[in-house]
Amino acid sequence: MTTYEIRTRRWTRAEYDRLVDLGVFQPGEPIELIGGQLMVCEAQGSSHFTTVGLVDDSLRAAFGPGWVVRAQGPLALDDESEPEPDVAVVPGCRRDYLHGHPGLPVLAVEIAESSLAFDRRDKGSLYARAGLGDYWIVNLVDGCVEVYRERAQDVTAPYGWRYASVTMLRPGETVSPLGAPGARVPVADLLP
Repeated sequence: MTTYEIRTRRWTRAEYDRLVDLGVFQPGEPIELIGGQLMVCEAQGSSHFTTVGLVDDSLRAAFGPGWVVRAQGPLALDDESEPEPDVAVVPGCRRDYLHGHPGLPVLAVEIAESSLAFDRRDKGSLYARAGLGDYWIVNLVDGCVEVYRERAQDVTAPYGWRYASVTMLRPGETVSPLGAPGARVPVADLLP
């Protein structure tokens, strides 16, 4: 019996966008391009979906005009990644992104239940590598918000970078986005 080495094929963002344009994926199919790999996203339960709306509402109030809060929209992060964070904040207005997805947001937020380990390790490393200075995880398992800041190179991280500062915030505390330092967002407003 002949054996073959198992290989994976890495995809570029341009190839992935072409597959989307060709209709290879069904509308709403939960797929993201992460580090050259096509990943199936976590299914959304009612708690997850409700939390996306809560975070979206809170960040719209915190950032105000001149910023776009995007729920579950793609980011043209780099040549091999087009993640779809649950919520991201980018500068400008919606029409600024008519002909291309935004690149680096000022804030990306993931809502995590079963994806908690992946969001901490893999997505955290990916966002840190891209240069994102403010990454939050709304942790539905432990009922807190994890704030990731201060990027640092780390050869053991999946994409060579990680966040050196991680702060766990609970209801009763507030968080200020780096992109809107004067805003104070109650952690309780971000949790279901």
